[in-house]
Amino acid sequence: MTHKPSNLPERLALLSDLNAAQYLTEGLLTGKEDVPAIALNKVAEPVSDAGARAALHPVRDLVDDAMHKYRDAKPTQADAWLAPRLHAALRLDRREAADRRLWNYLALGVAPDYVVWRHMSEPKEGAPKVAPLRFRGAHYTQAFARLWWAAELFRNGPDYGPVVTACANQDMLNTTLRLDAIDHRPTAQAMVRLIERGTVSTGRDVNALARVVNTSAATLMYDVIAPDVERDAAPLRDWIEASESATAVPRKQLPEGPDEEQTPDNSVETLAGYFAELFADAPVRGKEPVGEDSA
Repeated sequence: MTHKPSNLPERLALLSDLNAAQYLTEGLLTGKEDVPAIALNKVAEPVSDAGARAALHPVRDLVDDAMHKYRDAKPTQADAWLAPRLHAALRLDRREAADRRLWNYLALGVAPDYVVWRHMSEPKEGAPKVAPLRFRGAHYTQAFARLWWAAELFRNGPDYGPVVTACANQDMLNTTLRLDAIDHRPTAQAMVRLIERGTVSTGRDVNALARVVNTSAATLMYDVIAPDVERDAAPLRDWIEASESATAVPRKQLPEGPDEEQTPDNSVETLAGYFAELFADAPVRGKEPVGEDSA
């Protein structure tokens, strides 16, 4: 299998899509080759931030711990553990997180072995292989971007608990991150709440819920019936600046995110009730409609 890069610099860097493409070889995608670390770092661009949050090794250490912790489990189980900790370690704002070059570098320059370990296809799907978009892809498919954005969109202020719930269901990651409506915090929290209550449980349930939430959003303005608090940029800015004196991200308990005001609970409850009604009438693949004879 692909190994940890033999030459790791001290700082994170940026890798363009064009430069990333040349390292997406068949050997890497099948886990039979390593990334030529020295050559890759010659074409990578140093990040502009000279502070502590640009340090490479805290991120690499998290990846090592995730692979060790879940070495005897399904790799998918690592998502719920790693997502909040990756978010807390990097301390990015959304503008910075929108730069695909950072995620390209994390996947190819920092932890290609993790991407192969986590996203190698099952043998029953044909010859085992990692899809290129796990190394270089959209925010909802790229190995590290999807975890960061899941943590960003599902955290409730400083509380990463909802992130763990969301990331424990692969369809929440694979489907809901594609929805524009998920950027509305009460919508995201309401969907998590339905999982916590057991109203929605399986991957097929999540996909059905996502469909009705997305369809309803075309005609109903969620931010009107379930308003969020006005976002204050100061807590995020303070949290980023505090990275200079922050201790290592905790492994046993969840870290704390930016000290932002949490989503209004009455707004979350309003949408949770509304979404539950929509879901009750939604067709779920493989589930017999209520009231129909199973014979």
